[in-house]
Amino acid sequence: MESKVVFSGISLPSLQRSSSPLLHSLSSPSVKVRGNNPPSYSISLRYCQIKCKAANTNTKYCEEVSEVLDINWDDLGFGLTATDYMYVTKCSEHGMFKKGELQRFGNIEMNPSAGVLNYGQGLFEGLKAYKKEDGSILLFRPQENALRMRQGAERMCMPAPTVEHFVDAIKLTVMANKRWVPPKGKGSLYIRPLLMGSGSVLGLAPAPEYTFLIYVSPVGNYFKGLNLAPIHLIVENEFHRAAPGGTGGVKTIGNYASVLKAQSAAKAKGYSDVLYLDSVKNKYLEEVSSCNIFIVKNKVISTPSIHGTILPGITRKSIIDVARKEGYEVEERQICVDELLEADEVFCTGTAVVLSPVGSITYLGQKKEYVNTKDGGIAQKLYSALTSLQMGLTNDNMGWTMELK
Repeated sequence: MESKVVFSGISLPSLQRSSSPLLHSLSSPSVKVRGNNPPSYSISLRYCQIKCKAANTNTKYCEEVSEVLDINWDDLGFGLTATDYMYVTKCSEHGMFKKGELQRFGNIEMNPSAGVLNYGQGLFEGLKAYKKEDGSILLFRPQENALRMRQGAERMCMPAPTVEHFVDAIKLTVMANKRWVPPKGKGSLYIRPLLMGSGSVLGLAPAPEYTFLIYVSPVGNYFKGLNLAPIHLIVENEFHRAAPGGTGGVKTIGNYASVLKAQSAAKAKGYSDVLYLDSVKNKYLEEVSSCNIFIVKNKVISTPSIHGTILPGITRKSIIDVARKEGYEVEERQICVDELLEADEVFCTGTAVVLSPVGSITYLGQKKEYVNTKDGGIAQKLYSALTSLQMGLTNDNMGWTMELK
């Protein structure tokens, strides 16, 4: 006989009453078991223990599973590590996403004529979870990711989960994989929600079915090196990331495939990444391959304004708010590429990179180096202020974090 475990209204099918590998790292504040005369499961949030009370027997403890992860947390890079579970749900073209399921992390089946494979009808998001000293876990502004996905879905003719559904699914997936959250100060759990046109379609049209999927992976620094190690950029003068009226302002998958050629060429020459210019006049800063750009001159912080070709980064938005709270003047405006040559500091922001200072930028063969001051400058101050919030090291007066226990 099979039973179902429901986590806050989200079901987990095919759960055998015997000790199941599906159980060993599942945890949630609310657990119910459904089925004929089901056992009652209580899953410890601290030790991944399973306490089960059979219907007609005395209380007993099932097999305790507390696997030790073979991970060197001090050597954690930004790459995929297969974790325990992923979250999956589907809906029709004009429907609502139903309650999703946790499944073992692994490959998924998809028809060769799926909309995402043939026409690139897909979006993704990225956010992180951090572990505090007391073992609790913090999410950073997941509602913002949910809203951005919904905005992108509208542009890509896709249904999207509600903000509440998105956030609940994130919480469920993180808690199911909580043993993979790095210890405090050793990294974070990167969370990747995907929204895909998974239904079959041959002619150019919206897919008839959509899949919302979330997987996670523990990560360290995005760029190689220590925290706040300067990166080195080259300004791309031939290729462009986005054009007015296009999809540069949403997190659609095609935006990232198109930067690979220029990025690969830059890395082959020893650069960390590419800084793109606007596609109309080829003179105004837009963004780096996967992060936003800021410049500092005379303690005034400037970043390109959002006008449809630049992704509205959540870290970008957060840095702007933190900087203003710290008393800095922040401008959102057009920034000419020539201003890079006069800037005191340049830095990038994004979920993956958080904040990375730029050590040098090369433009038309001219290299501009930025001196890293002893105190790290404004970039260091903003990085410390933001990460202290994200990791729960300071009081969250902004109301940005969400604690999971």
